[in-house]
Amino acid sequence: MGPSRRSAVPAFSVMDVLARADALRAQGRSVLTLCVGEPGGGAPAPVRRAATRALTGDLGYTQPLGLPALREAIAGHYARWYGASIDPDRILMTTGASGAVLAAVVAAFDPGARVALANPGYPAYRNVLRALGCEVVDVEAGPWERFGLTLPSLRSAHAERRLDGVVIASPSNPTGTLTSDLRQILAWCREEGVRCLSDEIYHGITFDGGGVTTAAADPHALTIGSFSKYWGMTGWRLGWLVMPQDLAGPALDIAGNMALCAPTLAQHAALAAFEPESYEECDARVAALADTRETLLGAAPSLGFSRIAPVDGAFYLWAEISGSGLDSPDYCARLLAETGVALAPGTDFDVRDGGDWVRLSFSPGRDVLEQACERIAAWTQALPGRR
Repeated sequence: MGPSRRSAVPAFSVMDVLARADALRAQGRSVLTLCVGEPGGGAPAPVRRAATRALTGDLGYTQPLGLPALREAIAGHYARWYGASIDPDRILMTTGASGAVLAAVVAAFDPGARVALANPGYPAYRNVLRALGCEVVDVEAGPWERFGLTLPSLRSAHAERRLDGVVIASPSNPTGTLTSDLRQILAWCREEGVRCLSDEIYHGITFDGGGVTTAAADPHALTIGSFSKYWGMTGWRLGWLVMPQDLAGPALDIAGNMALCAPTLAQHAALAAFEPESYEECDARVAALADTRETLLGAAPSLGFSRIAPVDGAFYLWAEISGSGLDSPDYCARLLAETGVALAPGTDFDVRDGGDWVRLSFSPGRDVLEQACERIAAWTQALPGRR
């Protein structure tokens, strides 16, 4: 006996960085944690108040789809932000966006299905797909492609051997870039019968435009949303999946078997996320992130980064550190040990060139970022092997 072959997925090395950072902090060191994508501030005040009120009520199971009132509120959110009409019965509440990914992949793809991903990209997509028996097709997304999927790159991968699906994340983790030709890609997917799985968990956190949702643009796509990023509700573990009509039944049945329902307390509290006060609070945080982004972009030349990805949205900077003479795991380990600044090594996100890149999260805010930039700049200047 032993573990299954499908369970042999790589560990997320950023968690090792986080553990080392916590250990240094416990020793009394000053540590600046810029390695995780967690927005500051937590849930908006109306959500917290709603959670307190909900504690006195019935917190038993909800129906597998989720609270009807919450699904209607999410449909209203799509109408407000995108002018889109979404049937609440197509919305499935899930245990975080991660639960939506699992339900979507199992509902949409058989073992052996070929699913394209951008490289660099969030490693959980690749690992979940492989664990469920899919064949992952890495599509290189470097500077020439603005670090995102493009229609020509997908056409090329499809011509080489037919694709069954594609995962799009816009804005992307780790690069923060928006998919520039999203509408054209979705039209191509419909023409070719390629199923699109669209991760929109960073919607609402954009700095240079945006606002296209696959939930309205492609009736055959599966669209993932979450309360974790824009609303800052990471530990509440609440997301949703907008299902196409042909997969609504299978996705619901799968999710019901995996989790019965999404967390009930989080669902009741999340109703308040759509109150004007919550939007105002979250928009103010996005404005603060935009200010922090400008500070980071201004400091970038002094940090020893060879190239950076466009920071269209989310709260990440994807930066090349090949001039340091170190690969990214060594770079991050030494930077943390010698300066107390924790960044994420690029090997988590890029299966080909990740050793030359790091991800910096500026979600902790401007004050923390400015301190981190001072430390990184001074440390970089002192590196003996710097090129």
